Amino acid sequence: MKSNTPVIRLRKNEHRRVLQGHSWVFANEIGETEGAPEQGAIVAVQDAAKNFLGIGFYNKTSLIAVRLLSRADETVDADFFTRRLETASRLREQLFPGSSAYRLIHGESDFLPGLTIDRFGDTYAVQILSAGMQNYQDTIVDLLVRKYAAKCVIAKNESHYRTLEGLERETKILAGEGAPVEFAVEGIRYEIDISSAQKTGFYFDQRENRKALDRFSYGARVLDCYCNAGGFALHAAGAGAREVIGVDSSAQAIAAATRNAALNGAAVCSFIESDVEERLHKYADAKEKFDVVILDPPAFAKNKKSVNAALRAYKSVNTLAMLLLNPGGVLATATCSHHISRDAFTEIAAASAAQTNQKIQILEYRGASPDHPVLPAMPETEYLKFVICRLVGNGSV
Repeated sequence: MKSNTPVIRLRKNEHRRVLQGHSWVFANEIGETEGAPEQGAIVAVQDAAKNFLGIGFYNKTSLIAVRLLSRADETVDADFFTRRLETASRLREQLFPGSSAYRLIHGESDFLPGLTIDRFGDTYAVQILSAGMQNYQDTIVDLLVRKYAAKCVIAKNESHYRTLEGLERETKILAGEGAPVEFAVEGIRYEIDISSAQKTGFYFDQRENRKALDRFSYGARVLDCYCNAGGFALHAAGAGAREVIGVDSSAQAIAAATRNAALNGAAVCSFIESDVEERLHKYADAKEKFDVVILDPPAFAKNKKSVNAALRAYKSVNTLAMLLLNPGGVLATATCSHHISRDAFTEIAAASAAQTNQKIQILEYRGASPDHPVLPAMPETEYLKFVICRLVGNGSV
């Protein structure tokens, strides 16, 4: 271990989770500190017996005190980031040959904690969530320009997690010039203004879940709730749906979805700016029926304290959706909160069905697309749960 590297030493028995592969050290797990690490500095992590565990970014004001970068004692420099980016890039090329639109870096899951990079051809959206990673922003941008032919790099740093790290929230151009980008994902064309779009610009995590619903969409009447830029709606249209309605409370999202429908010649699609629950109540009151309903809401549970309220919110919206389904209809429902377990989410679907005096069959459990890999030892990386279920009334259809 380098002699000038500050040391974070854990309390007795607090090293076990790290040894199993978790990438975070929490503030209450630290026993003592050697040296005076600055905010975002590289520190060495040891167990209580002074055995080396790894190196990582330090934050003295955050609950996540250290984000581990490596289990080896290595130098963190441009070469380090080059190796990590090359490894991640090879995986995406293997996953999506011929594609230039995907998540290139998925934070801890790609061993670059606090960093997300989405690729849209030669435009890259970068989100930094840790003070330590912020210190290397220029290095990351330089690599994207020199080695990955980036013509535009946009910082999408609006997450509230930056506030917890003592960082400013901002969106700005880091290299090149910003402009709406056109790209294709699984045969569907999109035009997105990344600077003004939500999060990093597009939800690549639902890439394969959109395809999974194609089999249910032919000839169907489809309702896509929280439709954002229209991904699920456009897939349904492409699969032969007779009518597709998308609903979102964001005027900007509705404008993007409408534009993307035109780009794909999806004349069966229409989009409505509305609060989703209000619109579902209106459809229920009017006794409207659909063959497929899709629920892809924002995270209702942003922390552990909000889990109970989130569970009630998920149950409410899922119950409303089931009231709108024809017998034998399909509900695709998602949560993007890692605080909601798969079992808890499944229970919500079952309880919602019971609330409407109906039953469901679970057809598929799914998660995020493989450019969002999961670390088994770190449940926080398995955030997206996606359940496809079939409504069967109170008996058999």
